[in-house]
Amino acid sequence: MFTGIIQAVGSLRRVEPRGGDARMLIDAAGLDLAGAALGDSIAVNGVCLTAVAFEGGAFAADVSAESLSRTTLGGLAAGSPVNLELAMTPTTRLGGHLVSGHVDGVGEIVARRADGRSVRFEIRAPDRLARYIAEKGSICLDGISLTVNGVDGALFDINIVPHTLDMTTLGQARVGQAVNLEVDVIARYLERLLLGDDAARPESGGITRDLLARHGYLTD
Repeated sequence: MFTGIIQAVGSLRRVEPRGGDARMLIDAAGLDLAGAALGDSIAVNGVCLTAVAFEGGAFAADVSAESLSRTTLGGLAAGSPVNLELAMTPTTRLGGHLVSGHVDGVGEIVARRADGRSVRFEIRAPDRLARYIAEKGSICLDGISLTVNGVDGALFDINIVPHTLDMTTLGQARVGQAVNLEVDVIARYLERLLLGDDAARPESGGITRDLLARHGYLTD
């Protein structure tokens, strides 16, 4: 688990294709790897990866075909900046929110504009994720714990303060850029719990008005 508080911005040194998946070597000079060990989890742009080797101030991680296809990692080129965070410990300050490092989908930055000393971004989420995104709720964007300012369908906006712009890759983010999204884990589990016995049905359609009515959550 992670907190969504970025500890360093590293860069992708190289990618080695390996039988359908890949091994990535990531420069992490600003990340304290002194206590890191083989098998530890490190979030890279919000994707939980396992460290399989250390090389000076860098670490290597294997990235499955699933992760390459369902996150932005598959599109990174050598030299690309990446947000980094070591896994949380029992004594870690939870300054953001609980982040699993399991990306739910890829969104797109559709607008960027100045808002005082901050920058306001508008993000388009995949339609299937829209129901999990709520005004003043939490969302993880490229590994960064953020607060949703407003929601309009599958569009949502976030306000990024100068410190976050300086300390993460968002300072360089541009319109049209793809970003990893992880919705609030509590929302995902709550939806599954509300399905009750219907969750075991292969073609369960998720939370619908009919389902809520059948279980007494809606009345005429």
